[in-house]
Amino acid sequence: MPDVNADTQRALPSEGLLGRLAVPAGILAAVAGAFAYVGTVDPNQPGHYPVCPLYRFTGLYCPGCGGLRSAHAFVHGDFLAALQDNAMAVVGYLGFAVLWTVWVVRAARGRPLRLALGPVQLWTVGTLALVFTVVRNLPFGGWLHP
Repeated sequence: MPDVNADTQRALPSEGLLGRLAVPAGILAAVAGAFAYVGTVDPNQPGHYPVCPLYRFTGLYCPGCGGLRSAHAFVHGDFLAALQDNAMAVVGYLGFAVLWTVWVVRAARGRPLRLALGPVQLWTVGTLALVFTVVRNLPFGGWLHP
């Protein structure tokens, strides 16, 4: 039986640097395109984007409420407004940037990106999202409203 650990340590097939960077570059292009669109089409102007259904029917903010306004402010360099609109989204933007950079460096070196999120990490992220959602909907969490 082959050693699984030895298989995970092997480099990616030698398909060339451009081939190894094609997928990360495509993901970056898609994300940059989405941010460019949101940066151009202001979500603060009504009628451009749909209203959050949870907010529309219940008046409660979901973890994503304010995410488009946050992305718009982030694109325009207004980081304080981005944090106020959706602090969790800003953490996600920064997390994506770090993860994407690690991915590119590993791909350039011919190593695969291995994400091994276990139950503890997944439960932690879910719990943080739930706490963020509950706190932003309580009276003392008004500073987290978009």
